[in-house]
Amino acid sequence: MNYKHLLYFWTVARLGGVVKAGEHLHVTPQTISGQIQLLEEQIGRPLFRKKGRKLEMTETGQLAFSYAQDIFNLGAELEQVVRQPQGALRPVELRVGNADAVPKLVVTRLLEPAMIQAQPFKVISREGKLDSLLAELAVHRLDLVLSDIPLPPALSVTAFNHRLGGSNVGFYASAALAERASGPFPACLDGLPLLAPGADSAMGVRLTQWLGKHKLRPRVVGEFDDGALVTELGKQGHGVFVAPMVLDQEVRTQYGARLLGEATDLIEEFYVITVERRITHPGVAAITQAARAGLFADWNR
Repeated sequence: MNYKHLLYFWTVARLGGVVKAGEHLHVTPQTISGQIQLLEEQIGRPLFRKKGRKLEMTETGQLAFSYAQDIFNLGAELEQVVRQPQGALRPVELRVGNADAVPKLVVTRLLEPAMIQAQPFKVISREGKLDSLLAELAVHRLDLVLSDIPLPPALSVTAFNHRLGGSNVGFYASAALAERASGPFPACLDGLPLLAPGADSAMGVRLTQWLGKHKLRPRVVGEFDDGALVTELGKQGHGVFVAPMVLDQEVRTQYGARLLGEATDLIEEFYVITVERRITHPGVAAITQAARAGLFADWNR
């Protein structure tokens, strides 16, 4: 395969057109079109189709583009590495899958240790549903998955749970909303607007059970899979929201929230899931060791 042809194709796909690609590569649009045509003849299938006045990648084009991305990104990485002084440590890739139910502040705290190691890491973070991330883990596209539940037994994935720790859950509200809370916790939640986690999430299920156990009836104004959206809405005073108590200082400082109370019988746990029974990747080891000794140290005593 002629990689010059592939470069021209990749540039057109990235920039969205032959004219822009020509300007970027300092060649004429006719040259670009000719090179792509040669690549299509070599592959035996079209890479683009016309859609109105624009070009759209075919399925073959999308497949070729994904490989081209890897090829040219590796080339750029190689260029950076060879320009480093002799003896400099090459960054090790750490590919992390973040289950969307894990609070962003928790993810931040968990990833921080990998960012400050003497051995440099290039952290590649992906967020998604747990089952999709575990499928990526199974084919070694990820080194670990951060989750708020252990590996579901129903999934046919060979992987191992590494429990980091857990935390009691706190109920928070803006200053104005907190003023409306009357009586001791948790009775003060009755009638207050509540920004609940998604009903299908582990915390959503636990919270519903906890409210039933204590015979509490807050006014659920919404259910959200996006934890960052919940905290932002909570900051604006739209409802009470929950967060693990290990983040108490951050929640108070960043969102100006007040703690209404701590539920000692409502627990949120966190796990690293890997395909290794014994962790060998230095980045994964840094995350797990720091979490157990730092963020969740009090809980793990």
